[in-house]
Amino acid sequence: MPDWLNIIVRSLLFLVILFLITKWLGKKQISQLSFFEYVTGITIGSVGAEVATKPNQSMMHGVLSIGVFALVPFLAGLISIKSKPFRDFVEGKGTIFIKDGKIMEDNLKKEKYTTDELLELLRRKDVFSVADVEFAVLEAAGDLNVMLKKENQPLTAKDLQLAVASVKEPQTVIMDGKIMDEPLSTIGRSRKWLLTEVGKMGVTLENVFLGQVNSYGELTIDVYDDKLQIPSPQERPLILATMKQCEADLESFALATDNETAKEMYVKNSKKLQKAIDKVTYILKS
Repeated sequence: MPDWLNIIVRSLLFLVILFLITKWLGKKQISQLSFFEYVTGITIGSVGAEVATKPNQSMMHGVLSIGVFALVPFLAGLISIKSKPFRDFVEGKGTIFIKDGKIMEDNLKKEKYTTDELLELLRRKDVFSVADVEFAVLEAAGDLNVMLKKENQPLTAKDLQLAVASVKEPQTVIMDGKIMDEPLSTIGRSRKWLLTEVGKMGVTLENVFLGQVNSYGELTIDVYDDKLQIPSPQERPLILATMKQCEADLESFALATDNETAKEMYVKNSKKLQKAIDKVTYILKS
């Protein structure tokens, strides 16, 4: 076999082997690496490249070497799950850089970070003043996590004591003009319902690039033609408008009648309906 063909075959083989090993080790191997995983990952790649590009090298020896470097972090991961001291040694621990609004200079020196580098990390978190920070920790993976002081944190609905509707993840039911049956069945909808909703928007299924159903059961779509304006779902605003109209009608009936019994009934039900409107406005308001 010519050397160039041998190299192609060996490269493809080791590419498959490295892919399978990475899948076996899990997603952590390609996301947040510990020091140990970083070293073994580089070594596995180096061994694979060395054996793939040198035809005189034994393929079995290369596979055996890669297998060892893959097995060791796998076993280390299993031990780390059961032993925190071992996990701290292998994966490292977070280092506090700011505590109670004060910079921990000794910890900065320990991790060999300068003040400029700390400020840069803070700016990456959209924090430009150290005085705004209550707590900051450098994680083992090298990311800086920051907690702002209470007065500098963004307001939430809980802070304002506002009721908000719970939101579930949207389900993608149309992709590239094709219906996705699994997410459609997850939300308890049928193809007939989907086609009907698409038809209401004045487009055909083939023209839909992406279609999603939100937590309220409303279909939103994106079409191939970017110039085409697709109306937003109007079911919830229409329900709210109808409820408000009914409440206004009850008030009008109460003012228009001279029958005290009817007037009392209209006023009573108007108040009940208004309470119901107040409870569902945050859900139905577009």
